[in-house]
Amino acid sequence: MGDWWYRNILEPGKLPLLLALSAFVVTFAATRIITRMIRAGKGPFRNVTPGGLHVHHCVPGVILMTVGGFTAIGGGRTGWGAAAAAVLFGMGTGLVLDEFALILHLSDVYWTKEGTISIEVVIMTSALAALLLCGFLPLGVDGLTPDEEQNRLTAVGTVLFNLVLAIMALIKGKPRMAVLGVVVPLIALVAAVRLARPVSPWARRFYPGRPKARARTIKRAYHHDRRWSGLRRKVDYLIGGAPSP
Repeated sequence: MGDWWYRNILEPGKLPLLLALSAFVVTFAATRIITRMIRAGKGPFRNVTPGGLHVHHCVPGVILMTVGGFTAIGGGRTGWGAAAAAVLFGMGTGLVLDEFALILHLSDVYWTKEGTISIEVVIMTSALAALLLCGFLPLGVDGLTPDEEQNRLTAVGTVLFNLVLAIMALIKGKPRMAVLGVVVPLIALVAAVRLARPVSPWARRFYPGRPKARARTIKRAYHHDRRWSGLRRKVDYLIGGAPSP
């Protein structure tokens, strides 16, 4: 176990990433537990409202992210300073992304259906951090051989190609696959070659004159949403709590 810890975490300098991911997940989980207790009127916790102003927890989250981020940039990847900066940054990110929907809508949609987007963003962020921890690098440059890494043209071409795939996935209305595809190019490739979502910029630009393609994408989106939207909604509600009626 000690050997594995050194080879996979300490030697490549991944301990700060591990600490940041752990702090992020724990902070988010603790925040959701506390907010659900406040909503139910249980426990000692209450909203912070000095002078009648409701201070959302993304505010201390921004402060923690700022302190942790600048501390990490100013320091190295090892030592207690790097570890402390990673924990602060992870905690701050957990607080901020828990209220991602509020920042997006500039409105208190925490306990509404729109507020569940925060859960999806947190899940996606956790998945990306876990992939990075496992050794995946953005835009697929980790798949190059040592000889290819020495060839700058090949490396730049690989990065640009994977970036194009991720952008195509985004334009086709598949933001989750686009973000994950930045780390795992195969995901972006699948999203890029398949039909676009009906309301995506790609569909609006290329499908109006192709009624068969438009009919196929509408049908595929309908079946996909019917199969997965309910499950995704149940997971969001289980983690973050059901919206208010």
